[in-house]
Amino acid sequence: MNAPSQDIKDILLAYGDSSGLDLDYGTTLFIAKEPTKPNNCVTIFDTGSFPPQLTLKGQGEDYYYPNIQIRVRNEKFTNGWNMAWNIMVALHGLNHQTVNGTLYTLIRCTSGPALLDWDENERVRFILNFNLQRR
Repeated sequence: MNAPSQDIKDILLAYGDSSGLDLDYGTTLFIAKEPTKPNNCVTIFDTGSFPPQLTLKGQGEDYYYPNIQIRVRNEKFTNGWNMAWNIMVALHGLNHQTVNGTLYTLIRCTSGPALLDWDENERVRFILNFNLQRR
């Protein structure tokens, strides 16, 4: 089973350019570490999780409840907000999707888009948080 950030990356890439996302892994989309460049980018972080379901039937039957945070950085407030919004629309409510062999029964946005801060280079950063349910 992949780290949730890996699967969410693939979901966002598959969502397509027509959605307003226009992301490219390693160029505008990153995992776990926000690079200093480019100025406009999206980074996915694996965060804490809820305890897994305990069914006592063995691995493959249990549900896992990881969380992710997505950070959107942009030179322009409106463009950053729009990217964060489009990511929320792409992911929130997604259900019964198998990605890289993992079944995601629900992806739920729990907060966002929310202004995080302006970084030292005056780029705005927004965050979104998601709860995932998968097995």
